Amino acid sequence: MYGSYTGLRSAGTAAAVCAALLLTGCSGDGDGDSDGGTDGGPAVVGQQSKAKDPYWVNPDGTAARQVATYEKDGDQEKADLIRKIAEQPVGEWIGPDDPEGEARRVTEAAAKADRYALLVLYNIPHRDCGQFSKGGAADGNAYRTWVDGVAKGIGDRQATVILEPDALLHLVDGCTPQEHHDERYALLKGAIERLKQQPATKVYVDAGNAGWQSPEALHEPLWRAGIEKADGFSLNVSNFRTTAVSTEFGKKLSVKVGDKPFVIDTSRNGNGPYEGGDPAETWCNPPGRALGEPPTTTTGDDTVDAYLWIKRPGESDGDCKGGPKAGEWWPEYALGLARATK
Repeated sequence: MYGSYTGLRSAGTAAAVCAALLLTGCSGDGDGDSDGGTDGGPAVVGQQSKAKDPYWVNPDGTAARQVATYEKDGDQEKADLIRKIAEQPVGEWIGPDDPEGEARRVTEAAAKADRYALLVLYNIPHRDCGQFSKGGAADGNAYRTWVDGVAKGIGDRQATVILEPDALLHLVDGCTPQEHHDERYALLKGAIERLKQQPATKVYVDAGNAGWQSPEALHEPLWRAGIEKADGFSLNVSNFRTTAVSTEFGKKLSVKVGDKPFVIDTSRNGNGPYEGGDPAETWCNPPGRALGEPPTTTTGDDTVDAYLWIKRPGESDGDCKGGPKAGEWWPEYALGLARATK
């Protein structure tokens, strides 16, 4: 809801990472990663300069495989457009079924390339209030076990974790029923503490976006969720607020939470938010959007740790405006984002 999506494809992500590592015995089964087609051919993208962006580019990610398909079909124009997405590091959303194995495969692949892994955890119980991205762990104990698995899978490798998009904001706006609030705060705090036991892991707890609530409404919930032990907070995940607006919002919030730095999702904010149509669906596959600033840790602002592509550009927000279910690859939307990018 309000700009996030499930992206939980444990088998699909595992298969992609296995292909990238050329591991044997990996299952090719997936549940959405192959949408758009792939010929199983060689990787078509490499890593970015580590000085510019230290995060790992999955050489067999969904967009990379779409590039390979278009090239096989002789459609170089579309291949070049999708390459704008494929050549950038994007978040790996850890699935519910094998968190330890999946986190290990991603972080090992990143370490092998001398890069950092970017992981997104999106499995909080009662996730998304029963809307497009509903789901999550069965209960608090299941969630704690899942987070522990992620942490074990990361080990001592370098990783940045974006913790639970929307989870905090749904407490603030009342979307999550009151009876779940105490548990959710405890789960977020516990997740931060567990992940920070890993020596090379950074954790940014999600704080929504600049168009949703205000810094005044968020700082106390962030403290309650354990922001003091996190490395900072994330903004604009899967949303479209401009980088300038997000930066201004983030700085106001930062001073209220101990001057913690933040990261901004710039994956689809190149044209800012959609102003037309149903206001309730400006966040769900809005037309005319564009890719934003490429991911980088060189932001020119000490308060902004990085611009990241946390949402995977080209994957659907939900089955609205003709899109497939949340988290599935949608080539037409990906092409639209790339074409609109200046």
